[in-house]
Amino acid sequence: MPFTRISCRQDCSDDEIDRISAILHQALVSEFAVPEKDRFQIFERVPERLRVFDSHYLSAGRTQNFLLFQITAGKMRTREQKQNFYRALSDGLQRELGVSPADVMVVIQFTQAEDWSFSAGTLFTPAVAVLPASPASGGK
Repeated sequence: MPFTRISCRQDCSDDEIDRISAILHQALVSEFAVPEKDRFQIFERVPERLRVFDSHYLSAGRTQNFLLFQITAGKMRTREQKQNFYRALSDGLQRELGVSPADVMVVIQFTQAEDWSFSAGTLFTPAVAVLPASPASGGK
C-alpha cells in the first residue's frame, strides 16, 4: 500500500509523467511486492526556483531533470527488496526516458497499518480489509 509523491521539473510533459508513473508502478510491483491495483501517486511539477538541491551531494551530478520519489509504505521491506526496487526504478527511467541514474533520488518511510484510512473514515485493518463488491453480486 505505498503512496508516492513524485517531484519533477515544471516543464515535465504529460507523456513523461505517464511514463514515469508506469515505470515506477512496474518497479513497485516486480520488486517491492505491491499488488497490481495498488497504485497511488501524486506528481508535483515544481518551478526551477523552488527546486533547491545540491548537484553533487552523494551523486555523480544531478541536473534539472532531477526526480524525487517520496514513498510512504505500510509494510517493511528487506534491504534486498529496497535495493532491487531502487535499481529497477533507476534502470527503467534510464532505459525508457533517458533519465540519468544520478537524477533519481528515492526516500522511503514506513508506517503501520493503523496509520492508513483508504476511505470512509475507516481505520485500515489488513485482516478485515473490505474489497468492493463485484458488479455480478449486485453490490452485495
